[in-house]
Amino acid sequence: MPTPRPLSTRPLPDNATKVFEGKMYDVYQWEQSLFDGTTATYEKLKGIDVVSVIPVTADGEVIITHQQQPGSKEYITTAGGRVEDGEDPLEAVKRELLEETGYTSDNYELWLAFQPSPRIEQALYVFIAKNCVKVTDQNLDAGEKVQIELITFDQFVDVVIGDLYNDPDVKMEFLKAKLYPEKLESLRKLLSD
Repeated sequence: MPTPRPLSTRPLPDNATKVFEGKMYDVYQWEQSLFDGTTATYEKLKGIDVVSVIPVTADGEVIITHQQQPGSKEYITTAGGRVEDGEDPLEAVKRELLEETGYTSDNYELWLAFQPSPRIEQALYVFIAKNCVKVTDQNLDAGEKVQIELITFDQFVDVVIGDLYNDPDVKMEFLKAKLYPEKLESLRKLLSD
C-alpha cells in the first residue's frame, strides 16, 4: 500500500508555470488575484520529497549519524535522504537506512508526514524502524561522510535538542516532549515497543 503524501496548506495552483528547473528545486510562478482586484506574481519552490528514519536496535539503542557533506560543517541526524522518482517513501527510507548505516529492519512505522512550509511543495516523512540489525557495511555516496553511533533513548533526547542536530522538525517534537512529561513517555514507548 503506497504511503499517503501530505498535502500542502498552499498547493501550487493549476495556472503555475515552471520558470526554473534545478537539480533539487524548481521555481514556479503564477498571477494571483488580490483582494482589491489587482494581481501580483507569486512564486513557490517545488522540491524532491525526503525521508528520515529513527532506527532502534533490539537492545533499544538509537542509531544516530555524524555527517558531513562538501561545503558543510559536521552535524548530527538520523539516516535519510531523497525519495527517488517512482519510489515510495517507505522504499526510500529502507534504502537510505541500509546505505548510510548498514542496518535494516522488518518493522517500520510512519511517525510524521507533513509539508513544513507553504512556500515549498515538498513532503517530509519521518519513520521509526525497530529491531534494526546490522547486515552489511555502509554504501555511501561520494558526497557523504557518515559515522554511526548507538546511544540510549535519554542520550538521543539530549542530542536531538542540542545544537548539532540537523532535523528541525524532529527537534521540535522532542522539545515539546521535554516540556510535557506524558509526551516524552509516549515517545519513549513508541521507540521501545
